[in-house]
Amino acid sequence: MLAYYADHFVLPLPPGHRFPMRKYSMLREAVARMPGVEFCEAPRAGDDALLLAHTREYVTDASAGTLDAARQREIGFPWSAAMVERSRRSAGATIEACRTALREGIAVNLAGGTHHAYADKGGGFCVFNDAAIAARVMQRDGHVARVAVVDLDVHQGNGTASILHADPTVFTLSLHGEKNYPFRKEASDLDVGLPDGCDDDAYAEALQHALATLFERFAPDLLIYLAGADPHEGDRLGRLKLSMEGLARRDTMVFEAALSRRLPIAVAMAGGYGNQIEDTVAVHAQTVGLANRYHARYAMERVMPVPAVAS
Repeated sequence: MLAYYADHFVLPLPPGHRFPMRKYSMLREAVARMPGVEFCEAPRAGDDALLLAHTREYVTDASAGTLDAARQREIGFPWSAAMVERSRRSAGATIEACRTALREGIAVNLAGGTHHAYADKGGGFCVFNDAAIAARVMQRDGHVARVAVVDLDVHQGNGTASILHADPTVFTLSLHGEKNYPFRKEASDLDVGLPDGCDDDAYAEALQHALATLFERFAPDLLIYLAGADPHEGDRLGRLKLSMEGLARRDTMVFEAALSRRLPIAVAMAGGYGNQIEDTVAVHAQTVGLANRYHARYAMERVMPVPAVAS
């Protein structure tokens, strides 16, 4: 299975910054011990791709470092050329994971899931919205007609919902903490808000209903799955109570839903802010390990790629 990485593009953050940048290099180290995973450096997403989901003014200002102070603060990172490069690489990784999934059934971006970025601004440690960009690139290039974004980060995918709200060819599903950030939610095609303290069984029941509703309403050619680690009970920002076993159950439900429908699936890591960074890395690594097992099942069951859509 191919796993795309960009952890060597590191943001220079001030001391004490709460974003866990180290988790990406730690995750790659953990995944390196998994047989059958091949690493690929994330390519750089160009303006042509970014402009499919973002305004030209925002792409220009974010890239040049000319955002006003308020918009830069909303992103949550100080501006640097490294911030821009990493964000472009993260978007490029999800694009390539989608392309690979169409050939092989499943592929992984070891970062990504930057779902708080809007068309004209960033937010919540998200600069460019990789899922929205990748969905639009796959459609532009004639690979697929319809894409579903399954967002299981603990925070609602407000930027993704905003960018894609009027697009009937992309279905956005967000299962998230109802009382958690962002406090002003956008309207996804399907939003499922969960109460604080939601446990494994309640989460699985909600996800089962959400996936059933998704496939009743929409017939995607490709899934983009944001597998956030922050629903974990040890996450300092999550407020839910999922165990490692509950998160494995979550991932398995998504992968089974894709495999049973012969749908390719690209996986991005999204958020994770564990009280212990090792817990966050363990959740992400578990997701990648399960994806790797499903990659083998796709190969054994000879799942064919989705036919190209005529342009």
